[in-house]
Amino acid sequence: MKEKQLQEVMKKIEAAKTEIRAFIVGQDEIVDQVLWTIFADGHALLEGLPGLGKTMLVRTVSDVMDLEFSRIQFTPDLMPSDITGTMMIEPSEDGKRQSFVFHEGPVFANIVLADEINRATPKTQSSLLEAMGEKTVTVMGDTKQLQKPFFVLATQNPLDLEGTYPLPEAQMDRFLVKINIDYPSKEDLKQIAVNTTGTKTQSLSKVMDASDIIEFQQLALELLVADEILDYAVNLVMATHPENEFSSESVKKYVRYGAGPRGLQSLIRIAKARALCSGRYHVSKGDIKQAAKPVLRHRLFLNFEGEATGIASDEIINEIIETLGFDLS
Repeated sequence: MKEKQLQEVMKKIEAAKTEIRAFIVGQDEIVDQVLWTIFADGHALLEGLPGLGKTMLVRTVSDVMDLEFSRIQFTPDLMPSDITGTMMIEPSEDGKRQSFVFHEGPVFANIVLADEINRATPKTQSSLLEAMGEKTVTVMGDTKQLQKPFFVLATQNPLDLEGTYPLPEAQMDRFLVKINIDYPSKEDLKQIAVNTTGTKTQSLSKVMDASDIIEFQQLALELLVADEILDYAVNLVMATHPENEFSSESVKKYVRYGAGPRGLQSLIRIAKARALCSGRYHVSKGDIKQAAKPVLRHRLFLNFEGEATGIASDEIINEIIETLGFDLS
């Protein structure tokens, strides 16, 4: 990758951030993490209470990137065929014959917003597994290829709300990152009120398209990871397992099992995407640190004592980083 090419990539990414942040106030870190996920060719799970702008964020990202957008509102009565599509019998033009014709579901888009994914039953949730993992959909034995690029950005309410179903562990691992969205600050709340309750309207500019994103994904894969950084990433993932020599006291006490090989792959992919967004040819120590929480927080499964104590995964990850004693500044 040449310096000029890297600068052009950075220019487009910064332009995208500027457009998104004009609509999404006070969530700069969240915006960054969503963009890292897209450039790492992964899927994101956004968790937060209703009304915090999760759906608007996904819509804004798709508009700025000029991607085909589709929304699936997950409800308890949603069926798998409502997501993937279905075969329907239709007559021929002359009306003499009938044949099966496939009608695409909303999963056939570039960005699929799986809104309130934990409102649907586990059977329906699992219908996204093949699409997320293989980027294909199989209906009645016929396999269909999904569009490129393809991302699932799912939103979820905290599990202590009524009417929610915990995502299966296998599906949680399909998400490259889990992004937690908190309440905005006082100043951000004021700005949101100013932006959304007056007569002034804002328009979005499209600063990149699908071909740009595919190019950026390939460039991110080409970035270098030094052996020292790779060793640290491996130790970080291994330290999420209670029986490992690198694990902290909290891991040994509260964690049932931690991240696997996919967790390590995800950590490196997000770190590479962050390095690309920062205009660097290699992954730094800071990239690993910033990737650790969104990548690992949903890959730590607590034991009974951990669940009863209410300890947060982020606390455990912080302790792991401190235990490893690696300067990630």
